[in-house]
Amino acid sequence: MFARLFLIVLLPMAVAVAPAAAQVMTAETDARGIPTIAPLIDRVDDAVVNISVVSERPGQLPPLFRDPFFSPFLPPLDRMPPQRQMSAGSGVIVDAAEGYVLTNNHVIENATEIRVTLRDDRSFEAELVGRDPGTDIALLRIEPDRLTAIPFGNSEQLRVGDFVVAIGNPFGLGQTVTSGIVSALGRSGINPQGYEDFIQTDASINPGNSGGALITLDGRLIGINTAIISPGGGNVGVGFAVPIDMARTVMDQLIRYGEVQRGRLGVLIQDLTPDLAEALGIDATSGAVVSAIEPDTPAKRAGLEAGDVIVAVDGRTVEGSARLRQMIGLSRPGEQVTLSILRDGERIERVIELADAETRSVATRQPADDVLAGVRLAPMDRGHPAWGRVEGVAVIDVMPGSRAARAGLEPGDVITAANRRPVETVRDVGRALGDAPGTVALTVWRDGRLMLIVFRP
Repeated sequence: MFARLFLIVLLPMAVAVAPAAAQVMTAETDARGIPTIAPLIDRVDDAVVNISVVSERPGQLPPLFRDPFFSPFLPPLDRMPPQRQMSAGSGVIVDAAEGYVLTNNHVIENATEIRVTLRDDRSFEAELVGRDPGTDIALLRIEPDRLTAIPFGNSEQLRVGDFVVAIGNPFGLGQTVTSGIVSALGRSGINPQGYEDFIQTDASINPGNSGGALITLDGRLIGINTAIISPGGGNVGVGFAVPIDMARTVMDQLIRYGEVQRGRLGVLIQDLTPDLAEALGIDATSGAVVSAIEPDTPAKRAGLEAGDVIVAVDGRTVEGSARLRQMIGLSRPGEQVTLSILRDGERIERVIELADAETRSVATRQPADDVLAGVRLAPMDRGHPAWGRVEGVAVIDVMPGSRAARAGLEPGDVITAANRRPVETVRDVGRALGDAPGTVALTVWRDGRLMLIVFRP
């Protein structure tokens, strides 16, 4: 079993992993008579950049001074100066004319300053166009001054065994190139809360590689290096990259709308297993089984039923529930999709217009005085203890030390109103807070009772 998962700045490094003989078969022979991929690297290495980030976190007291004895002599935590942190990662220039740079969301999350440094040592302050925690993709923009971009490939056409090259900045050493193969496709379960369809590779990826490029031997970008699985924090030949087709979909939405808007079917799903296939009387080996239909949703209006098996979306095969979630989550509200469904042994088609999934990606950095900076919200689901008891928005996560944490907001809370204005969606909360004066009072459901949590300016 995997001991630990490191979601860190990833960059290829160290030694070529594929056997030397295999590399010879795919490399060019140069004027020296030596097999090499140097001409390939020469074409693309200027497009891989270093990203340095300055972030702030709320001020913290040293452990010694957290004793209540010292409280009368120390300022309140919310008046302590924030602590500055520096980190580094990688990025890929994908549009030289506009200056767009793809990277990972976790590289720039909570950043107050972002700087992009090119291979020729030129440095630019970067603008955050938008970010999407669900896919761990972020888009930056820098001054389009004599830039080089890597052309997009097609990650849908990848096959296990294809040779790939990873380029990045591991451990802050500087640009590093490693090689390997595609070890697996469609990996999920790395971040269950996200939208996953990872490319797995044995090309060496290490801390600092996050946001770097995974390219094919024809010099096309087919992935953004994102994560490694490692017992000790170093490379063990199990790395993951976000497929470029997914990254491009997110990028296009961030450019056009400033956020990622996700579609919603309104179904609860699970993977199709051989036992389920036998019980349902269908001849299929893959798909997503509909276990329940939520009321007043596109799925309900289209006539979907519990026990239906969704096997394709717009002609693309659905291997399981994670794949269906990713396909729908990367489609926009209002888009029509055609579902291929197996029901009672027969294949039927349903055209469905997707609803809004409510949760939105963050378009820009949250201002320091945002009362919910560091808070992740989502619609309530049937598994929440408050389901059917109150209307509101679930608090999924609260960053330790944030203003919300200091005010007493906790994961599991349900926000039912902001300054006495009822809220039912994530957008309702944003609107209510946007119209609020300096002091905000949230009505929160917790453990069967309602309480007020007050945020003062």
